[in-house]
Amino acid sequence: MTILVFLFLSFFSPQSDQQNSAKLEHLVNERQSLHQQWQDSESKKSGIFGNRTKKDMKETNDWLARIIAKDNQIIEELKLSGKIETAVIGQEKDDYKTITLSLEQDVQALKRALAKRDKSIETMKSTRRTFEWTTLIFFLTTLGLGYGIYRMKKGAK
Repeated sequence: MTILVFLFLSFFSPQSDQQNSAKLEHLVNERQSLHQQWQDSESKKSGIFGNRTKKDMKETNDWLARIIAKDNQIIEELKLSGKIETAVIGQEKDDYKTITLSLEQDVQALKRALAKRDKSIETMKSTRRTFEWTTLIFFLTTLGLGYGIYRMKKGAK
């Protein structure tokens, strides 16, 4: 499941980054256009003797208000982009935690299986030792009895 989420994020994350950067680039271009228009309005002097009129100053202030609004849009887009990146990073962090926890559980299961196997090997070794000692005692007893029977038959003749 975590692998599917990771693959989903890896496929769609770059696309959303490209969309965000394209939108941000578009907003910055619009701001540059507004700035150019503000500079043009700043240079307008339609009054008598080449002075600026109240209308010229209002137009300049309107362009400044539009630039500020565009700046606010850019800041909101940057905040949204940062929140998306934070969410993606948080999700990846959670995915890695889940993967790590799963791997730790697998390691613990393998350690338990290895300990169980080691215990069964030790049990088999002790059973084998018991069998070896039993066989040795049986062999020595048989040898002793055979020698005893041999001596009895040799002494009876």
